[in-house]
Amino acid sequence: MSQIGHVARRAPGHAVQAALWMVVASLTFAAMSAVIRQATLELHPFEVAFFRNLFGLVFLLPWLWQAGLGGLRAGRRWLYGWRAFVSLLSMLLSFTALALLPFAQAIALSFTTPLFSTIGAALLLGETVRARRWSATIVGFLGVLIMVRPGVTGWSLGAGLAILAAAISAVAQLIVKKLTRTETPGAIASYMVLLLVPMSLVTALPVWTWPSWSVLAWLVVVGGLGSMGHLCYVRAFSMADASAIMPYDYVRLLFAALIGWIFFAEVPDQWTLIGALVIAGSAIYIAHREAVHRHATVPAIPPALR
Repeated sequence: MSQIGHVARRAPGHAVQAALWMVVASLTFAAMSAVIRQATLELHPFEVAFFRNLFGLVFLLPWLWQAGLGGLRAGRRWLYGWRAFVSLLSMLLSFTALALLPFAQAIALSFTTPLFSTIGAALLLGETVRARRWSATIVGFLGVLIMVRPGVTGWSLGAGLAILAAAISAVAQLIVKKLTRTETPGAIASYMVLLLVPMSLVTALPVWTWPSWSVLAWLVVVGGLGSMGHLCYVRAFSMADASAIMPYDYVRLLFAALIGWIFFAEVPDQWTLIGALVIAGSAIYIAHREAVHRHATVPAIPPALR
């Protein structure tokens, strides 16, 4: 678990290994989302979010024990609270969207987070966003329109919630950017989970029903997959530059399509596929430009689906 609090020095020649770690992370996150989708068939998405956070904390406990109180040393606790609140809101919306949308479409729309991050970085953090990144952002949102086709099918509640979740997730990423200027990665990861458990319990209680033992077992799997995916993700970024391996994260779209087809009998239509490719291409370009101009290391993991 030490990878949560430390990013190792990149070694040359590890690009292939880094790509493999990212592919494993993408598969793990896609599988986690599929289990969440299945759990929402029995439980309210808000309750699923609580168990995801609870068991995520359980799998984080060995690292917390090893790090001790020193790993929880923090100087901007109010900002941690805001980050947890915003992340929880994004998580609740995205879990609800997973229950309402075709699986592949829900995953694809979650990848609009970098597009909203670009807008937020310019408006809220005062960062300089040049024409190429603005152009890529506009193209990415055109991909959203291709996918949901509001003039043809109308806006669905699920699509609206998924896009709103991505936008709120981008706000959480911007808060993480501010935190990383003064706080340690270990404290950021730890406080996130420690705060989300009680906060998500508050939102789960009004819709609470006791899960069956089989669903409870799957929710334990969700916590394990989330922790495993996070470790693989951080491991990948410890071995190669962001611009080199971020494209491999979009293999998750392929995994999502396969999982939706095999387990949920859902076949993505051509508009979903085309829109997903446009969104992925624009987001990859934005990540590349950010890495070139800002020497990006480990981008914040979108909290909603991870």
